[in-house]
Amino acid sequence: MAEVREFTLPDLGEGLTGAEIVRWLVEVGEVVAVDQPVVEVETAKALVDVPCPYGGVVTARFGEEGTELPVGAPLLTVAVPTGEGGTQTVGGGSSAVGGGSSAVGGGSSAVDGRAPAAEGGSGNVLVGYGTSAPSARRRRVRPAPPAPASGPAEGLGGGAGGGVAEGLAGGLAPTTTSGPAAASSPAAEANPVAAHPVPPAPVSGPEANGAARPAPGPVSVISPLVRRLAREHGLDLRELRGSGPDGLILRADVEKAAQAARTAQAAQAAPAPAAVAAGVARTGAREAEGTRVAVRGVRGAEKLARSRREIPDATCWVDADATELLAARAAMNAAGPKISLLALLARICTAALARHPELNATVSEGEITRRSDVHLGFAAQTDRGLVVPVVHDAHARDTAGLSAELTRLTEAARSGTLTPAELTGGTFTLNNYGVFGVDGSTPIINHPEAAMLGVGRIAAKPWVHQDQLAIRQVVQLSLTFDHRVCDGGIAGGFLRYVADCVEHPAVLLRSV
Repeated sequence: MAEVREFTLPDLGEGLTGAEIVRWLVEVGEVVAVDQPVVEVETAKALVDVPCPYGGVVTARFGEEGTELPVGAPLLTVAVPTGEGGTQTVGGGSSAVGGGSSAVGGGSSAVDGRAPAAEGGSGNVLVGYGTSAPSARRRRVRPAPPAPASGPAEGLGGGAGGGVAEGLAGGLAPTTTSGPAAASSPAAEANPVAAHPVPPAPVSGPEANGAARPAPGPVSVISPLVRRLAREHGLDLRELRGSGPDGLILRADVEKAAQAARTAQAAQAAPAPAAVAAGVARTGAREAEGTRVAVRGVRGAEKLARSRREIPDATCWVDADATELLAARAAMNAAGPKISLLALLARICTAALARHPELNATVSEGEITRRSDVHLGFAAQTDRGLVVPVVHDAHARDTAGLSAELTRLTEAARSGTLTPAELTGGTFTLNNYGVFGVDGSTPIINHPEAAMLGVGRIAAKPWVHQDQLAIRQVVQLSLTFDHRVCDGGIAGGFLRYVADCVEHPAVLLRSV
């Protein structure tokens, strides 16, 4: 017997209400292990692999790649094996991976030797789901042809030599398939949403041109890679003739068929002159209307709109002579590891927040929470938009440690590998918009934080230095703050201390 469990999109981070499906990592009919990543999604801040807390057979997926789902929406359903007295084998027969009785989620045996969780579920989870243990290697499963009184869910629990066990042994001997499982399986009927799984990929060849589909029959293929390549190219393996021993379908056969299909499609797609003229006219009309882009992801984050709606923000600014700060940085880099300018500014921020803790706070549901620990967020521009990684416990790091962590998080942001933990929990944000060549800005506070320090470009300007007019390296500093947490006096004191440290770095030494 098997129990069909629904896995929904978890809350992947502070203030996020949904995510976009970027890439499915599993197929319907595939066996998954507990905490195995099943889908890659894009939140308002990063790409995240989402692990499934159940082990079993995937019976349905919900949402095509590119679809945006809200938190709590179904992602997929899994048929989890159940039994009265302990071990429940996948497929119920004697065939198993490695020669033993393989089980998913129960008893003493597990797929790939992985220790199963109680009742097929996960223990620790990623923001509510998933553990940090490495996931078991995935194996593709081709369900057996549906019988009148059985379906994918029943195939998990009983009968000798069930279809799932055959699929698990598919890497050892040629397997036989007869098409996808019927959509009206007991698993789908038990879950109304599961009755609409992701449709199969379109096929090319005779069937695409209206010819009759080949009658179901055995497919001589061993390699899962061959099956995946055929699926990616929209090829029906039953239409291919293998060049291997006993008609075995090889990778070269799939690639040859895919090339032939592309050539045929290119020939059919060659437009007539009249069609070309009509296409140019339509393109011109669309360009006249403008390009439409959906508001989603980073640029459509509800968090920014909420900040503008809820926070009574105010901004103060001051110009500062950064010549001595640049000289101090050059001396530090000549004597040891390279220190970034952002790291020096981060170190100044932590010292200023120690003097003015009112600004190291969050505001939520009408309550101000002042923090003693500083989790410093910083704005990082990437190809996917603006993200705000967080340096946790920034107050406990020296300048070199801050520089190393800022560099690591910046590289992860640009590669899209930041974790939800590295994007949440900030108490104050540093925004260096000077890298864009601008002098000043009034940034949006990163809700639910209470303040943000903005740093403009450092440029050579006329400046009165020691009662003489001189060319100095000048920077504009701005502080945007929530007026509910403090008044202008505290905000001005914070900003003045930051400016003093920029102009005279020795001031910072007196504060440590």
